[in-house]
Amino acid sequence: MAQSVLLTGAAGRVGEAILGGLADDYEWRLLDRDPPTEDYPGEFVVADITEDETIREAMEGIDVVLHLAGDPRKTAPWDSVLTNNIDGTQTVFEAAVDAGVEKVAFASSNHAVGHYETDERTPEMYRADDDYLLDGTEQPRPGNLYGVSKVAGEALGRYYHDEYGISVVNVRIGNLTENHPPIDYERGQAMWLSYRDCAHLFDRCIQADYDYEIVYGISDNDRKYYSIERAKEVLGYEPQDNSAAHNDD
Repeated sequence: MAQSVLLTGAAGRVGEAILGGLADDYEWRLLDRDPPTEDYPGEFVVADITEDETIREAMEGIDVVLHLAGDPRKTAPWDSVLTNNIDGTQTVFEAAVDAGVEKVAFASSNHAVGHYETDERTPEMYRADDDYLLDGTEQPRPGNLYGVSKVAGEALGRYYHDEYGISVVNVRIGNLTENHPPIDYERGQAMWLSYRDCAHLFDRCIQADYDYEIVYGISDNDRKYYSIERAKEVLGYEPQDNSAAHNDD
């Protein structure tokens, strides 16, 4: 059982969800570019994700990396996604391989396949009886430069897995919100990921055995257009939440 986990981008929303559910379960080393403003479990390293020497030091003694750090803005300009999302991710993978890390879980995004919605989706198609699902085997079609950077991160993971044998899982995160999205936001309901299911999914990324995988990070919503079958099969993901359960709230 993995005990030591490095969580990059720990102060962000995904990090908040993960730590909210798993704070007491692992020996955490947390990394973020901004100093903490509240108490966190474990050691906190203040560093930029592109600082090679500091990242290598942070990898020492680590079993699993959950790599969340980067510019999360879907409108982020190229110079930012290149530095923070692509160069930063390569720095993490290189340091992880050199440190003998067993697994890296990379926080990818639904934006890696955003342009499937251009001609495959309209808002009224987010419905429970729809049998068109993306499952991770489709070609990427990023919807913005942020999405391009996530595709690049997935490709870096593929390279480092094939070249060095490190286990890599890419989680294409949907609409992560602490509270349920508005009932009339059909797209948000279709790709909703609850905080509880987010923590559980990344717990399975830490615990499960895998080679190289792309999975979708959403709850078990009635209305969905991403398949979660691969996450269930490979990781043992058992989501508890469903956006449809909130329609009467």
